[in-house]
Amino acid sequence: MLIQDFIINPLNTNDVSQLHQFIIDNKERLKKYFPVTLSSNSTLEKTTEYIVTKNKEIEERSNFTFAIRNEKSIIIGLMILKKIDWAKKMGEFAYCIGSNYEGKGHTSKAVNKMIQFAFNELQLKTLQIIAHKTNIGSCKVAENCGFSWKKTLLNEFTPVNETPLDMELYELENEK
Repeated sequence: MLIQDFIINPLNTNDVSQLHQFIIDNKERLKKYFPVTLSSNSTLEKTTEYIVTKNKEIEERSNFTFAIRNEKSIIIGLMILKKIDWAKKMGEFAYCIGSNYEGKGHTSKAVNKMIQFAFNELQLKTLQIIAHKTNIGSCKVAENCGFSWKKTLLNEFTPVNETPLDMELYELENEK
């Protein structure tokens, strides 16, 4: 998927060093809300396993993890469609962007492209974004992409070694 100056596509085994470096460079940004991704990429060997697992999930249609790449094909973020419930035709987005690319609209463009993929290719009807209210950037992405705030989910997410957090639920319905 090509989007003005960047690409969204599956990770491949040639990405091991680059993805591992992206994770290391953004460790502080990822540790609270992406602890599993962080720990799954703590070594080059684990990153290799992570990529293989993520591609298997795409084949199985259980989760879709894509790299967000700049015009030079460098990984600048991750775009994930997860928790897919095929019976309800529902899925949840998770995303992260490197600190050098924050606030430039890349994440909103990536989410908008993934909305098209989820609705048109996968035939999902409802998409969700769950974000903490202090994660202003993530909440702004949800709103910029047409998601509506639905409710606060009490004790929805527990960061490593912290108390559970209430999270904000945003949803987008397919109008078709």
